[in-house]
Amino acid sequence: MRIFPEDFLWGCSTSAYQIEGAWNEDGKGPSIWDAFVLIPGKIHNGDTAQIAANHYHRMQEDIELMAALGVKTYRFSISWPRILPLGRGQVNKKGIEFYSNLIDRLLDKNILPWPTLFHWDLPLTLQFERDGLLNPEIAESFQEYADVCFHHFGDRVNYWLTFNEPFVYAIFGHGFGIMAPGRTSRDEPYRVGHHFLLSHARIVDFYRQKYQFKQHGKISLALNCDWREPLTDSPEDQAAAQRALEFYLGWFADPIFLGDYPESMRRNLGPRLPSFTEEERRIVHGSADFLP
Repeated sequence: MRIFPEDFLWGCSTSAYQIEGAWNEDGKGPSIWDAFVLIPGKIHNGDTAQIAANHYHRMQEDIELMAALGVKTYRFSISWPRILPLGRGQVNKKGIEFYSNLIDRLLDKNILPWPTLFHWDLPLTLQFERDGLLNPEIAESFQEYADVCFHHFGDRVNYWLTFNEPFVYAIFGHGFGIMAPGRTSRDEPYRVGHHFLLSHARIVDFYRQKYQFKQHGKISLALNCDWREPLTDSPEDQAAAQRALEFYLGWFADPIFLGDYPESMRRNLGPRLPSFTEEERRIVHGSADFLP
C-alpha cells in the first residue's frame, strides 16, 4: 500500500468557465469562450456554459459539499473578464467580492484556496483588439490583471498558479481550432506558447518583487503531459517517445527549469520556434517555486 506523506495536499479542481455560469451578470465581460460556444457546429449539441453548474449562485452549497467530502485543497480559476470586464482598466467590484467571499468561505471550512489566474477564458476585447496571445504585449495585460488579484486576494492565498495547461490552449486553440479562440495554424501555437512563457515569467517576477516578501506565498503554473512509452526497445522508438515528451511537457518545463526549449524542438521546428533574448531567458529560467 502506498503511504503518502502527511503534508501531501489532497483536493479537487475546477475552472471558472466550466462551473460558474452567470456569464453576463454583475458586470462580467465576455470571454473568448462565451463567443466560441455560439458558433454553430463548434460545440456538441450547441451547449454553452451560460448557466453551467451555477456555481456563481450556489457557491456556499458547493463548499459545503467539498467539506462533506473531506476536501482539503481546492484549485479554482479566477475569471479574468469577471475581474476586468474589458481585460484592462476598470475593476469590477462585484467580481472582487465574489472571489473574496469564495476564499473566505473556503478558509472557514479549513479548505486551502489554490487560485489559477488563467484557465483559457481570455477577455474577448483582448482577442478582438489586441490579437490575444499572438501579441507579445499580452504580458502587460496579464501583469495588470495579476496585480489586481494579488492585491485583493493574496493576503489569504498560500499558493498561486499563473496558467493552466498552456499546451492545450496553444495547440487546440491556435493549432487545430477546436477550442477558443478557434484558430488553425502550424506556426501560431509556438508563438502563443512563447508568449505564455514570457507572460508567466513576468507575473512571477512581479509577484516576487512586490508581494511575495509580505504575503509569503508561492507561485508556479500547471502543466499537463500524457506519458509516452516506446513501442519497442529499438533506439528509434525510444527516441520517438522521448521526443514526444519534450514536445509536450518539455516545451514549457524546460525553459523554466533548464533555461531553454528542448533541442529536439529547436531541431525539428527551426525558425517556427521563437528564441529568447538573454534578458528573457534570465527571467523565464527559475520562474517557478514548485512543480504541481
